[in-house]
Amino acid sequence: MSAAKADPSAAATTVATVAARVGVASSAIVGDIDPNVTGIAHDSRAVRPGNVFACLRGASFDGHDHAADAVEAGAVALLVDHRLDNVGDVAQIVVSDTRRSVGPASAAAWNDPADELLMVGITGTNGKTTTAQIVAAALEGAGVSTGIIGTLHGPRTTPEAPELHEMLAGFVAEGCRAVVMEVSSHALELHRVDGTRFDVVGFTNFGHDHLDLHGSPEAYFRAKSLLFAPAFASHAVVNVDDTHGRLLADGVAADLVVRSVRGEDLRDTVVGPSSHSYTWNERSVEVPLGGDFNVANSQMALELISCLADLDISVDIDIDDAIRGLASLAPVPGRFELIQTDETRARNFAVVVDYAHTPDGLERVLESARAITSGRVIVVFGCAGRRDKEKRPVMGELAGRLADYAVATSDNPRGEDPSAIIDDVIAGVAANYRSRVSVEPDRRLAIRQALLTASSGDTVVIAGKGHENYQDLGSVTVDFDDRDVTREELARLGPKERIS
Repeated sequence: MSAAKADPSAAATTVATVAARVGVASSAIVGDIDPNVTGIAHDSRAVRPGNVFACLRGASFDGHDHAADAVEAGAVALLVDHRLDNVGDVAQIVVSDTRRSVGPASAAAWNDPADELLMVGITGTNGKTTTAQIVAAALEGAGVSTGIIGTLHGPRTTPEAPELHEMLAGFVAEGCRAVVMEVSSHALELHRVDGTRFDVVGFTNFGHDHLDLHGSPEAYFRAKSLLFAPAFASHAVVNVDDTHGRLLADGVAADLVVRSVRGEDLRDTVVGPSSHSYTWNERSVEVPLGGDFNVANSQMALELISCLADLDISVDIDIDDAIRGLASLAPVPGRFELIQTDETRARNFAVVVDYAHTPDGLERVLESARAITSGRVIVVFGCAGRRDKEKRPVMGELAGRLADYAVATSDNPRGEDPSAIIDDVIAGVAANYRSRVSVEPDRRLAIRQALLTASSGDTVVIAGKGHENYQDLGSVTVDFDDRDVTREELARLGPKERIS
């Protein structure tokens, strides 16, 4: 469910209220503190009359340079880190760091919409999107109207604070009673969720990713861990089958009530290409999602809902209704998404599209494919440009070792030479597996090559881009959806004869 546009009149607060939330006394504000605030923005082009404009600093921009434009567009106050001289007599809320203050300011500007909702926050390297979709389906099954904020619902996994609180206000206006949010390490590091209070937060797992931002695995894990603090939540659900999950659970146990997720607590687990089932807390659970790794995702989702049900909150959640609600769960776009056509059925092989773009993600999807495959596992994969280069050879090593045949191709090169990226990937393939890996920089041709190679009993995994419907080449972004391209190439293959 997407958020409705929030009604600005619902945010009936004043400049003074916003200032107080970020710790600035009214007497310290330059300008008029009495105007009503209709919201908050950090992009001067998005400012509407009555908004506060937050002057954020980025690597290549400074919002203070656009403050005059914001005032001209109707901003009634500016959140700044120093007093500006070219903005007339508009109110200026001066803070030491606008990025650290924009979260609480946004919550106040939108009249604290998170307080009106059951809030579930999910972080981790892999599984956030699928777990969020499962939680939402289960809550809907229990009669709790639920919104989702995450990778499938906007340009960022977690929006900047002004957009985030506007979305939350929109969900309130729409009549939602709960929101499930993916919380990225970027969002935590950049304070996008500061000022947001969750009823429960969850940790799925930890792996190699985003070192281009964080610099080291240790810093990346510290960023993830920021969500598990009393400022954000009092209850947490943590996957302790993951080594970092165990470290996290032990480290926050004194501050939060922690509920642990362990695979050994499940019985009678059965996994297929399009569904899995098990016994959880003496209840039979069936989830219409394939792949071994989705067992951990659905168990995490159920524990999050169970935690909510046990809290002293105003919303009654029936666990059995929530489990029944999973029957209506739609395939999660680009997450172990099974592509079935006349051609795959006639030739008796499976094709799966998955967002796996990290070493852990690729390992999980290939192992899951292996578990449901009687023949060979074939993978098409690549690495993005202008991002963490350290994971490239690791991805190559995994594909060479875990697949029977792999095609290394272009992902989103973002202006970097695709052949150079692929060379970095191939460098990681062990010598004894080199014969299993071929190179085809053209992603469509790579998919075609994999499909032409497949035979009865095989599984073809198209990894890396999942739900994305574009390819970022750097100078231009072109339409490209792995799922659509796969269907088109399957149709070219035909149900009877291979094409040359």
